[in-house]
Amino acid sequence: MDEQHLEEWLRRRKERKDSRSADQLFPRIIKGDKEALSAGITVLESTLDSDRNVANELVNRAIRLGHSSIRIGITGVPGVGKSTFIESFGCFLADKGLKLAVLAIDPSSEESGGSILGDKTRMQHLSVHPNVFIRPTAAGGTLGGVARRTREAIYLCEAAGFDVILIETVGVGQSETLVHSMVDFFLLLMLSGAGDELQGIKRGIMEMADALVITKADGENMKKAEMAARSYANAMHLFPPKSSAWIAPSFTCSALQNVNIDKVWSTIESHVNTTRINGWFDENRKKQDCYWLNESLKEMILHEFFGNQEMHKALMDMEKNVFNGTVSSFQGAEKLYILFNEMLRKNGK
Repeated sequence: MDEQHLEEWLRRRKERKDSRSADQLFPRIIKGDKEALSAGITVLESTLDSDRNVANELVNRAIRLGHSSIRIGITGVPGVGKSTFIESFGCFLADKGLKLAVLAIDPSSEESGGSILGDKTRMQHLSVHPNVFIRPTAAGGTLGGVARRTREAIYLCEAAGFDVILIETVGVGQSETLVHSMVDFFLLLMLSGAGDELQGIKRGIMEMADALVITKADGENMKKAEMAARSYANAMHLFPPKSSAWIAPSFTCSALQNVNIDKVWSTIESHVNTTRINGWFDENRKKQDCYWLNESLKEMILHEFFGNQEMHKALMDMEKNVFNGTVSSFQGAEKLYILFNEMLRKNGK
């Protein structure tokens, strides 16, 4: 590369870097610029130390604005029709004049890309609505790290003026717990079955739900859906009372026919009004902040450990010893911990 081309490359590189600064991005984000918001979330997802500094500045500025939204978590069993429901529900909200952001927690592999990428193409009407912003979270890394970036993205979306933020879980298991820890209302979508509805999902997830909606309640499936809704309603009353003093309802809906989509929103509004009056809404958000203090700290410690080449090599060697039976897993972990502390002391940390 000759000197002229090198100078041009360095100039473009500096322009790209400057365009991703907090001073450049944040004024555009608070004006509702979706391109700047998308760029800001890309910075949140970056693992570069320089981008991490910009990300922290963006989040801190967003929090200081004090803007708020209704944060809604949506989860459901495979095949429940989450993308169809989100398209119908999202269009309903957007047509009411509400600004809607749709984010996803996606623990799937980088090779598969995760289903949310396909969901975005299926949400044809919602994705082009001027009041809507849809952002799939990049896969890869630990699930906690992906969730942390989604949590930070919520603040940027609120700074951009979005009234409602939907957080969708693409995976199963721990992702539901993480979504529950960052939303005001947790919506569980379920399918009707052949009398075994209560066996199809973990009790813990049902206990977290603020409403349980039986989807695809149309055509020949209507009766089965209504029976399932009654079964779930009876089951929900068996769970211990929620600290929010809210009793989770169970009812049917059809996203294809837009039946009871309005009821989902009125249920959410009722929950928000009830919990704001009894004080649980604000208390829950403060508890969530404390939860993410701990989760962020864990993520930083893990990054410090696994991102260090010396520790990575030591871990690989120790795994061989554990596999061969020369060292127990407990003893190996203790030795690695001692080595990690020595490394920190040597580096003056």
